[in-house]
Amino acid sequence: MAFWCYILRCSDGKYYTGHTDSLERRIAEHQHGGYCDFTSKRLPVTLLWAQDFPSRYEALQSELTVKKWSRAKKEALARSDWQALSHFAKPPAERSTDTPRLGVSTSLDTNGDGEQ
Repeated sequence: MAFWCYILRCSDGKYYTGHTDSLERRIAEHQHGGYCDFTSKRLPVTLLWAQDFPSRYEALQSELTVKKWSRAKKEALARSDWQALSHFAKPPAERSTDTPRLGVSTSLDTNGDGEQ
């Protein structure tokens, strides 16, 4: 049985990160509303990224890790842009100035209001 970590993009542009053992069912639950207060208030939602894992523990660990990431880092993950992901993994003071990422938010407040 596969388990999934996923990121949803809500209608207001905020991101929701979760994990599940049935990706299709969970997205439908979020899309229908009532499953989660955060996404229910921000419908519709679309799948931004998902990765399968062999165990629930690994999917949960991934969720807990990715949930803390900046918006820019989540977007790099969704694009499979490993160079940008590595760039945004560094503290801002340690980032090289030779690879600017214009128009990308690096805010640690990944949803704009403290919610994840």
